[in-house]
Amino acid sequence: MADDRDLAETQRRHWQDTYTAHPGMYGAQPSSPALHAASVFRRAGAKDVLELGPGHGRDTLFLAREGFTVHAADFSATGLEQLRDAARLQGVDQCVTTTVHDVREPLPLPDTSVDAVFAHMLLCMALSTREIHALVGEIRRVLRPGGTLVYTVRNTGDAHYGVGTAHGDDIFEHGGFAVHFFSRDLVDALAERWTLNEVHAFEEGDLPRRLWRVTQTRPR
Repeated sequence: MADDRDLAETQRRHWQDTYTAHPGMYGAQPSSPALHAASVFRRAGAKDVLELGPGHGRDTLFLAREGFTVHAADFSATGLEQLRDAARLQGVDQCVTTTVHDVREPLPLPDTSVDAVFAHMLLCMALSTREIHALVGEIRRVLRPGGTLVYTVRNTGDAHYGVGTAHGDDIFEHGGFAVHFFSRDLVDALAERWTLNEVHAFEEGDLPRRLWRVTQTRPR
């Protein structure tokens, strides 16, 4: 497998270039997982949300409009700049903070400081299994007891699984984007010491991409 840091830096540059060339590339409408997350978080009484990998922020802005305070962390400064500009235009900038952050490093938040965490397609980026486990451990650390994590990942049933450049550890690069495709065993392993509420299969995009939407709760 290529050096993890080399692959990470290549992906960072790729995303920076992509957001620069295609600002607002995912549109303004929230993703279906964000709609689900908002409903789950509201029922749980959550107020403070950490979003990991928001890109240019379509889901961040939706959550802010829904009344949540959102801290958005992404390794693309370009994406976050677009997010901040959109937040000002929509009048929700007081509800949104941003941090340029690589999730391979510890999360820049205190213990038990947020009510909920949302990550659409972040955990299945070019992260090794070891790095994914470390990240979920960090998410558990910053969540308050009873807090909820909603994340989505492309799975091994996806049409692009096994296609393109293989980097090992179920990571394949296709069209410049490296993806770690999740097995169900990995989902279950990441739910150890959590309450696993739901693993929901769904499709997204024209291929279509095949994903799981996972909802799990940190026990009280």
